[in-house]
Amino acid sequence: MTGTSGKLYGVGLGPGDPDLMTVAAVKAIAAADVIAYHSARHGRSIARSIAAEHIREDHIEERLMYPLTVETTDHPGGYRGALNDFYEEASARLAAHLDAGLTVAVLAEGDPLFYGSYQHMHKRLAHRYETEVIPGVTSVSAAAARLGEPLCEAEEVLTIIPGTLPEDELAARLAATDSAVVMKLGRTFPTVRRALERAGRLDDARYVERAFMAGERTGALADVDPESVPYFSVAVLPSRIDAEAPASRETGGEVVVVGTGPAGAPWLTPESRGALVNADDLVGYTTYLDRVPVRPGQNRHGSDNKVESERAEFALDLARRGRRVAVVSGGDPGVFAMATAVLEVASEPAYADVPVRVLPGVTAANAAAAKAGAPLGHDYATISLSDRLKPWDVIAERLRAAAGADLVLALYNPGSKSRTHQVAAARELLLELRAPETPVVVARDVGGPEESVRVVTLKTLEPSEVDMRTLLLIGSSQTRAVERGDGRTIAWTPRRYG
Repeated sequence: MTGTSGKLYGVGLGPGDPDLMTVAAVKAIAAADVIAYHSARHGRSIARSIAAEHIREDHIEERLMYPLTVETTDHPGGYRGALNDFYEEASARLAAHLDAGLTVAVLAEGDPLFYGSYQHMHKRLAHRYETEVIPGVTSVSAAAARLGEPLCEAEEVLTIIPGTLPEDELAARLAATDSAVVMKLGRTFPTVRRALERAGRLDDARYVERAFMAGERTGALADVDPESVPYFSVAVLPSRIDAEAPASRETGGEVVVVGTGPAGAPWLTPESRGALVNADDLVGYTTYLDRVPVRPGQNRHGSDNKVESERAEFALDLARRGRRVAVVSGGDPGVFAMATAVLEVASEPAYADVPVRVLPGVTAANAAAAKAGAPLGHDYATISLSDRLKPWDVIAERLRAAAGADLVLALYNPGSKSRTHQVAAARELLLELRAPETPVVVARDVGGPEESVRVVTLKTLEPSEVDMRTLLLIGSSQTRAVERGDGRTIAWTPRRYG
């Protein structure tokens, strides 16, 4: 004893094979006076068994025995309350040794700060005592090594997921990532398997049980008996780079029309992100295609904005040959976008057997409204001012009808280099039916680097400032514009009318 506080070590032992312990871990155990480790109620400790050859007779051993694992408890705080009390009592026992000037090594399978029990001691003691954490080889690295397949490469994203999440959440996260490891299987295995199937990733999934431990098992996850799965197992979705990707399939081709929102990645839903990750081919207007990260092995087919029918036919032909095709659309694909073009061509007899799905996206109107406040809080109409596919007199008739019904208006495609008169004409028409002070949201490049969202009035709306990247929200008689304390003007339409 030194008369001063001792030192705390969090010692990572690796996945199970003592040979995978680091030199630093062995030195920390040798320097310790007290060896602490967690165990289940049966008293056996995997951590102790890994480090057994380095534990001496003169070591003081502290067995931190969990009060319960999956058993029920009558603790007033339930399972979490019982565990919290256990961690408080265990950390107090270790603190007593540290206060006596002893060095304490807490053994942890894998890495101490990765889903490990040590972290609960660390949070309670590290701010009070000198502490050093010795990292260890995680079960994630061990599983990849045993599979002998790259886990992630280049720009691929690796997601670590606890299998205890709800099935919907699991499916969304599995669909949206490149590579993944799902921890904490055991009783959660059936849920994880269903989530992998829903995400379209079951065929890619691998299974690793007790990596670098006795009883190790690996294989295709789809072939594993759920009744045979222990807690010490993981599901792995390895890297897709250089993975075998069939040039065609006899079955299984489909077209998914994906909405990327107004500006790409931050606006993507998990379902849309998953469809883009899982596609063999991406088809779309080049500007929208550029929003999607390049992935090795995935084919990209960009084209001009004015060839929608040809683009749809090309995508359906690819799918008919067994390819998984994502047609990339901006905003929501069903709002003045690619879903209609694809479904129109898909309705032809030649493509009747090609599966087609449409995935929703954040619309430009919804994105602009959120930036401005809540101008679409009541009934509204969505109208395109483009007269490329319908004559101006039809547009004018619809503007009058919607304005006469006192609907908020979301005006898409207001102007372009070749269309300069529509905004001015719409403004004059609406001024006949709306008050000059009607709030108007002028939203340009929402979500992009040149984003600008302003609230003006109908009489001050300047048509020359509106281009193809702008969306207009014209208020109803009930819409209000209010200047906030920070100088920002917000627009909102009450849910009550009159």
